[in-house]
Amino acid sequence: MNVALIWDHLSLVLSALILAVGVGVPLGLLAYLFPRFGKAILWVVDLIQTVPALALLGIIMVVMDPGSPTAVIGLTLYSLLPIVRNTSLGLSQVPEHLKEAATGMGMSGTYRLLHVEVPLAVPMLVTGIRIAAVNAIGTAVFASFVGGGGLGGLFYTAIRQENMGMIFVGTLVLMVMAFVLDAGLSYMEHRLSSHSRKKLPTPVKAVGSTVLAVAGVALVVSMFLPADTGGQLTLYDGDYSEVKLMHSMVEQLVEDKTDLEVVILDQMTQVNNHNELKGSNPSCDLMFSYDGTILTTFLGMDTTDIPEGMTLYDFVNQTVSELEGLHMLGKVGLNNTYAIGVTQNIIDRYGVSKISDLIPIAGELRFGAEHEFYTEEGSMKYQPFVDYYGLTFQSAKPVDVVLKYNAVEEGAFDVMVVYATDGLNKRAGLTILEDDQGFFPEYYGAFLVRNDLFDDFYEAAPNLEQVLELLTNQVSSEDMVELTYAVDVDGRSVQEVAREFLVSKDLLAQ
Repeated sequence: MNVALIWDHLSLVLSALILAVGVGVPLGLLAYLFPRFGKAILWVVDLIQTVPALALLGIIMVVMDPGSPTAVIGLTLYSLLPIVRNTSLGLSQVPEHLKEAATGMGMSGTYRLLHVEVPLAVPMLVTGIRIAAVNAIGTAVFASFVGGGGLGGLFYTAIRQENMGMIFVGTLVLMVMAFVLDAGLSYMEHRLSSHSRKKLPTPVKAVGSTVLAVAGVALVVSMFLPADTGGQLTLYDGDYSEVKLMHSMVEQLVEDKTDLEVVILDQMTQVNNHNELKGSNPSCDLMFSYDGTILTTFLGMDTTDIPEGMTLYDFVNQTVSELEGLHMLGKVGLNNTYAIGVTQNIIDRYGVSKISDLIPIAGELRFGAEHEFYTEEGSMKYQPFVDYYGLTFQSAKPVDVVLKYNAVEEGAFDVMVVYATDGLNKRAGLTILEDDQGFFPEYYGAFLVRNDLFDDFYEAAPNLEQVLELLTNQVSSEDMVELTYAVDVDGRSVQEVAREFLVSKDLLAQ
């Protein structure tokens, strides 16, 4: 964790809060001035608040690209409820006799609203903003799932690695951030209160207001401006250690052997990264993925679509090039397919070594997998798997992909779907069973690049393709298990582990 990461998180919150105030206060005024219309406004903001944060971000991504703008819009919508409701409530609670007195003094409706009702409603309004601010600080951790940055990636990694120290520090930072922001808003409420406001010289108020307004607008605008990556090789950070390691290897190799600068942007899921890579206006140049993932997840196809006599890799490479203008470089070597892991207790009790050995004992075993494995899209899912092998487990429950290894270690499951090269299999004491009936297809890792990538960078790096192909057949499944173990269990940095591996393969100088 560093100051830049903390500021990244805080800037998301502040930008969303500024927008929420700019939208929420007028909506609150409308709800107060037009009660019948106000009911509809309050109903809509109530409805938004009931939508889960990740679902809301997913809905926004239907019309917007992943990144900071999506995260800011999502946080803004999530912050509207307390601001709109408190604005309306604060105005409605202004004593009737004060309104009548103001009218009796000859004030117009607008003048009374701005000079009597709004000032009296300020404490309630600022309370709504304070509630929205504190809520936004916690909700902003989900921004990392859509490439929005912030501290979410830190928590994701810490939970996966069972790094309680990192979780504690991250939580402490969020708590301090919430306390400071709440204290600042409380002070603002005190200054705006008609009973405690001390008069400041008009020039001072004018300059201060102008500076704050300009700074706020600049912050919000900066969140919606695309990152300037012109002339740089651009990647997004991955949400798994395998991807993080491979992208770090690219960064170190390319910067060592060419004149290009490599930029790794915020963490992003495989699906979102793919969406940012394809199309006429891509925001990145390449990504590390797997031929099986490209087939089933990106292209929405299945192994049954592969023509007889054609390999999965060749079919995917041909299809993705024709449909999306992308292609894969050579396989790096690892096969990160789905695998079935069982606990040491099951090995000791039953001596199983292959998946078919589970058939007679499945009724005594508890099966677990991430939510995605239980969906109905594609054939590499739970129901096709158990039907193919004839398995009937005692129970089969979904668990969050980040928490599944913790669940195994705590004894919640006996059998778990895992990725073959995940170093956490070793930490959890899982034994990978042989897929003796060949249910799971290969998931060979390779870099997915734009077809015009090497032409675009030819002047700056004519050898770019050759440099990237240096990793072809260099990273075996066994290698990746050790690399991810070093990152996820030993807690070493991705950059250090990646560099050490490249040096060991003579791809970088000592």
